[in-house]
Amino acid sequence: MGVGLAYHLAEEGCKDVLLIEKGELTSGSTWHAAGQCPSLVGNYNLAKIHAYSNDLYPRLEELTGQYVSWHASGGIRIARKQEDVDWFHYMKGIADSVGFRMEIIDPAKIREINPFYNMDGVIAGAWTTDDGHADPSGLTNAMARGATNMGVKIVKQNRVIDIRALPSGEWELETEKGTVVAEIVVNAAGSFARQVSKMVGSDLPICNMEHQYIVTGPVAEFVARDEEIPVMRDPHASAYIRQEQKSGLIGIYEHRDLAEAWAPNGYPPWESDSELFPDNLDRLMPWLERAMHCMPVIEEAGIKRVVNGAIPHSADGPPLLGPAAGLKNFWLCCGSSFGIAQGAGCGKYLAQWMVHGDAEINMTGFDPRRFGSFADDDYMKAKGFQDYGMTYFTPLPGEELPAGRRCRTSPLYEKLLAKGCVYTQTFGWERPKWFSSDGREEDYSYRRNNVFDVVREECRAVRERVGVLDLTGFAKYDVTGPDAEVFLNRLCANRMPKTGGIVLAHILSKMGRIGGEVTITRLAEDRFYLLSAAGAELRDLDHLLQGRLENEKLEIRNITDDRGVLVLAGPRSRDVLSSLTDTPLDHENFRWLTGKEIMVAGVPTRALRVNYVGELGWELHPAIRDMETIYDAIWQAGQKYEIADFGLYAVNSLRIEKAYRGWGAELTNEVTMLDADMERFIKLDKDDFIGRDATLAERDAKRALQLIYFEVDATDSDVRGGEPIFLGDDCVGVTTSGGYGHHVGKSLGFGYVGPELAAPGTELAVGLLDERCRAIVLEDPAYDPANKRLRA
Repeated sequence: MGVGLAYHLAEEGCKDVLLIEKGELTSGSTWHAAGQCPSLVGNYNLAKIHAYSNDLYPRLEELTGQYVSWHASGGIRIARKQEDVDWFHYMKGIADSVGFRMEIIDPAKIREINPFYNMDGVIAGAWTTDDGHADPSGLTNAMARGATNMGVKIVKQNRVIDIRALPSGEWELETEKGTVVAEIVVNAAGSFARQVSKMVGSDLPICNMEHQYIVTGPVAEFVARDEEIPVMRDPHASAYIRQEQKSGLIGIYEHRDLAEAWAPNGYPPWESDSELFPDNLDRLMPWLERAMHCMPVIEEAGIKRVVNGAIPHSADGPPLLGPAAGLKNFWLCCGSSFGIAQGAGCGKYLAQWMVHGDAEINMTGFDPRRFGSFADDDYMKAKGFQDYGMTYFTPLPGEELPAGRRCRTSPLYEKLLAKGCVYTQTFGWERPKWFSSDGREEDYSYRRNNVFDVVREECRAVRERVGVLDLTGFAKYDVTGPDAEVFLNRLCANRMPKTGGIVLAHILSKMGRIGGEVTITRLAEDRFYLLSAAGAELRDLDHLLQGRLENEKLEIRNITDDRGVLVLAGPRSRDVLSSLTDTPLDHENFRWLTGKEIMVAGVPTRALRVNYVGELGWELHPAIRDMETIYDAIWQAGQKYEIADFGLYAVNSLRIEKAYRGWGAELTNEVTMLDADMERFIKLDKDDFIGRDATLAERDAKRALQLIYFEVDATDSDVRGGEPIFLGDDCVGVTTSGGYGHHVGKSLGFGYVGPELAAPGTELAVGLLDERCRAIVLEDPAYDPANKRLRA
């Protein structure tokens, strides 16, 4: 990970780079890694990282002159259930978009490619031919040589002892060989990343796991042939099985009796450089027996050696790439459990972000600030163990996993749970996803499932009557003081509202890319109330704190935990709320996109006439201690109007009908406001704001991307994001999000294509699992395009 970043920083033109290694470059987890480089990963942007690595590694020897042992064996992932095959089809769409080669093959084709595999219970395979495996030392040293050839300096056998912040904003690093001052520090310390972060008063949700693989003696069938078998990955054995020269290699990700490296505290001793742990075959035996059953030719070869080494796992799987929360010029490039496969790709896109201010892929899912203080030791260990054990589980949409739950809850948690609320987790917050009135559990699937009709009824309640939703997890900030308006106008592309007004505003990078989205309510001349996505709490707090100039007189407070949020929406929402407040709620006295501090059920509340579902309604923001009082009063008052609870599944359906963009999906660091068709939220005539010059330049340039909103002739599955968009047989774009609009009865989605394909009425196709479905670009939202419901 470290040399991958150093190599690509130099390639991006940043050559004043020093890589400090406490041991050898291949120490830690690198030297003992099996060197797997798969293409098949269930994440669109992570697939881009893997695809780049797999493109670079075969070329590294030619580029650097350093020997690299690259085995272009390809890989086959085994399917034994229909849900596995559905995932393959979803991944085939990602492959079509990203550009790696993948084919879904039947058992006969699998046997043709690998005649030694036991096909009992196998129904299909995902064959990827651009991946393989490599010698980790060769890859590391090749990127190191390439980096040094471009001017990077590498110092080995030199442990960093301490890191101190200087008044200048630089960092002073105390090392065994002297003191170094750096403008920017990157923590790429692998298994030691937590110790390094603690030097700067931070911590990371990384758990070091013991991972074992075995190498057999020579396999007669491998000796007898020249062609290498592909790497086989089978969820039945929770294992990868491959050829290691003429021997076999089996790596197991066991589901139980997992072991943390360097237990009980999980911290490797500083003197650990090339450490292995005693083998524990008893722990592996249930899965090892299955693996041998899958590849019987390996069983007779016997076990020659067992490698048991440490690999770091982030709490949710993807690596930590980006700025550390609350620290300026301190970055992370760690937490990767597939550091060999991801080293080059992580280095490439993180280097772009560091050097240019943005990367060409969406980095939201890798940003370390996706975790907050809720990710304590217990959370980290529980989630890390879970992630390790599920390495070869087929990922299913909406699947709720048990580890690390109930970190952050609103006062309504138990009340809603008793009413059948099924929760999902965002940034530690438990948030309603849907309500199970009959005790049913969700059948997770890539196709429409058993909660489809339940969500339809929740949507119907909001569109026809009134619904209530606990969205306490919103990030919330108070920005106050005489310079607050000037500060926010400089930080955001939109103009600040007049007192009582609400605007949707965006924080841009210097390149004009979208860095954040906030709803801003002006409560008084010098008081602003900001809301942003739950997952952006620390990211947007950094934008605010680090965007402030030293001489500006203002105060920025993160009040996320101080206030709750209830969404009250639907055509009868005014009737319900009117019975609980003396404040006039008619349109003349409380217009759309305005906010006031009012009394609701005797409780002081910030009431905002705005929502994300496209109906008449209010967001109510009381002190968090008063949440239950307000909810109970609303529920009681709403009985005569058949009020209903609703969740985030319904929100997605309702917002997609209104063509509302999603932060992290349509609005990302990959695109500008013009790309996202959000020019109406930019005020280019106001004084300079961050990203203004880049936006002006792009307005006059030929752009490569344009967001489209479309209706698709789907059958039993809907757009999720990452699916390919086709014109004829050519892949011309990618979807970003979508869903079924229950009120309008249409399957809808967003995606990016070239501007020449964005005109309303353009006919395209979207790959949905095993179908290519006709799609038509829409000009207006499918529901209430004139906003009559919002203005009622």
